[in-house]
Amino acid sequence: MYTFTNRFMSDDENSAFINASMMGPNAMRISEEMASYLDIREDMRILDLGCGMGLSTLFLVKKYGATVFAADLWISPAENYERFQSFGIENKAIPISADVTKGLPFAERYFDLLFTVDSYHYYGDTEEMLPSLIPFIKKGGYIAIAIPGIKYEFGDNVPDEMKPWWNDPEVARTIRSLDWWKDLWHKTEGIEIISISEMLCCKQAWDEWLKGTHPVAAEDIEMMEAEGGKYFNLIQLIAKVI
Repeated sequence: MYTFTNRFMSDDENSAFINASMMGPNAMRISEEMASYLDIREDMRILDLGCGMGLSTLFLVKKYGATVFAADLWISPAENYERFQSFGIENKAIPISADVTKGLPFAERYFDLLFTVDSYHYYGDTEEMLPSLIPFIKKGGYIAIAIPGIKYEFGDNVPDEMKPWWNDPEVARTIRSLDWWKDLWHKTEGIEIISISEMLCCKQAWDEWLKGTHPVAAEDIEMMEAEGGKYFNLIQLIAKVI
């Protein structure tokens, strides 16, 4: 399933680039698994929302040749443009700055696919967000989202080993279960839910992140050691716009 990612990371220079560019569990590996459930073609226009440093964009352009709008709030378009140039994809990857909570600067029905990895949980946990994104996707197009999650809702019974992190209200708000996301998405009209499932690459994507050079990765090591594979997962949500 991960032919592209494994081959890309087998090159020492590319592997160093991945390590320096991750902002969470390996977005390239996650992208490859989620893309295997989609029919992505060269003639597509894709919105890569919350693209970070562009690993998902790089994958989508390099593997499929699609045109990708790489939108992020935290990483500047200038930085991502330099990265895209270094891989020769600057004619297919368009870096932009966007704050999805304030609206997106695109025409309605502009994209064939909205694709987002490691970011939607920060802003998509309201009943209003998904309906606000649907108008940007063509009828018959898809919304595909991959996010970190937990296997069940903790509620008031947070496991003792997780309490040091769940005392942070941002963590408690954003890291939710598959069933929680399923309930939220089923409230939305205008989509047909195709898949809401746990992803297979969870351990590998997390392990690669924890070996990276981002300072947050070092902070996450203690959390993942405490978690011990008992609670965390990666969640994939795919819906068709109808």
